[in-house]
Amino acid sequence: MSPRPPHIALLFTTFPKTSETFLQRDVAALQAKGLRLKLYSLWGGGGTFNGLPVQAFNKWRLLEVFLLIIPWQCLRRPRLMRDLFEGVFTRRAPSWLNFWENMLGAGFAGSFEPEMRRDPPALVHGAWGGAPATAGWILWRMHGWRYSCGAHAYDIYEHGGDWWLLEKLQHARFIHTSTDMGRRELAARGVPADKIQVIRRGLDSFPAFKPLRVKRTPLRLVCIARLVEKKGLEHQLRIYAALKAAGLAFEARLVGDGPLRTSLEMLAGQLQLTDVLKFTGQLTQPEVWAQLAWADVLLHTGVVAASGDRDGLPNVIPEAMAAGVLVVTSPVSATTEAVSQERTGLVADVDLPLAWVVALRRLGEDDALAERLRTGARRWVEENYDAHQNTARLVECFEEAMKD
Repeated sequence: MSPRPPHIALLFTTFPKTSETFLQRDVAALQAKGLRLKLYSLWGGGGTFNGLPVQAFNKWRLLEVFLLIIPWQCLRRPRLMRDLFEGVFTRRAPSWLNFWENMLGAGFAGSFEPEMRRDPPALVHGAWGGAPATAGWILWRMHGWRYSCGAHAYDIYEHGGDWWLLEKLQHARFIHTSTDMGRRELAARGVPADKIQVIRRGLDSFPAFKPLRVKRTPLRLVCIARLVEKKGLEHQLRIYAALKAAGLAFEARLVGDGPLRTSLEMLAGQLQLTDVLKFTGQLTQPEVWAQLAWADVLLHTGVVAASGDRDGLPNVIPEAMAAGVLVVTSPVSATTEAVSQERTGLVADVDLPLAWVVALRRLGEDDALAERLRTGARRWVEENYDAHQNTARLVECFEEAMKD
């Protein structure tokens, strides 16, 4: 009987969560390249994806971890357990959420290690720098299995960064980040530059490039975002109020849901925006594309949250650029890697609502400017956001990491 080909164990947090379609694209592209994959979801998720089972981590298994696995590992691997306990008790976690994320990754590693040992992976890849990367790092400490991981904006910036991030990155075969901003920050923190691979997400296929609406009155505005602090949505509502005060006719739709929805709806009422602003709630991906087909301009008002968290390059920005939707963004984070002032879009400070009024008035009235920006935006997406090209680079990283 011929031996089974080596496989890659891909560790996610909530796969296949619908709001993380970029991860689904990565898996589908890796699968299309013929790589043997095993998929694991550490918190929720599970089921199947593209015919592959997604093994979910049943939280009841944590009881097994605490009652059986930790005592056994203390006897079997005392040095590893000493290092872990020393780290836990001598360094303060940046937040309780990040503490439990890392504990989740450690619990997964302890719980799944026996069954993974029966068919050892050629590579363990944690899609995120939190719990999935912790699991990969501990499995490496246990068995020497090669591992790699992602390190994206949340992992790097939230409360100053993940608790164990630098330890996890030190021995990873490669680190995947999707922005130049992430690469620069990781290098500044001492991560070897040759390990950091900037590979953007991407689109499986590019949508039809819709024509510019001849008469953009009222101007159709859309924002597609989770309703959380780093999206700067209170600023956005004040921009809408400034547009209204300036007499610029517009309709706006805010697509998404989140913990700030109630407070944002109250603020919209106070600013007398209920006649021009619609909260749609969370929509499916086809419904999101329908909103982009409707819109003239996508607004992104990202800020740095009090926790330090911020966006990298939200996928909806290249998606809008590909579809022919104009984009105005704040200069925060990595959005300006795609939205270059006067080339592929416009950039304005969220603390200057009148700057947004000027920018949006220009996009509503200046056809030549709008067409130049739309054409430049589509070209940037085709050159930088092709999922097939980008995942081919990711495959090369995986193959290199698995070499003896």
